[in-house]
Amino acid sequence: MSKGKTRLIDAEEGSVSYKRNVVLSIVKLATQEINGIASIDTTAYPFLKRVFSKSYHHGILIDFSEEDEVYVDVFVNVLFGYSVKDVAFRVQENIKSSIESMTDFKVASINVNVTGVVFSASEEIPV
Repeated sequence: MSKGKTRLIDAEEGSVSYKRNVVLSIVKLATQEINGIASIDTTAYPFLKRVFSKSYHHGILIDFSEEDEVYVDVFVNVLFGYSVKDVAFRVQENIKSSIESMTDFKVASINVNVTGVVFSASEEIPV
């Protein structure tokens, strides 16, 4: 599954397939639901890896294993005044529960990479 972009499940009634974009959308929404998240940082990953990686998409890196496990890295900016540790933990928990409740994947690991702290949600991080 690490090379493919879809996940196929066979059942008596038929089959279900997931595209990589489904899991990306779940991770993006689960991250943005958490209070204290200013934004997902789309510039944190090195440029050449962003260009040539099929696993990376706008601040989220997802890999699939052959055992139907998902490995997630998300790069975020946290709002000033929130505990970075607590926000990162809540992001991990929300992503895990969202993926496992909406798909048949099991989450192997979730790495939350805090790349900056901002004073307002509309503020941009200088590069």
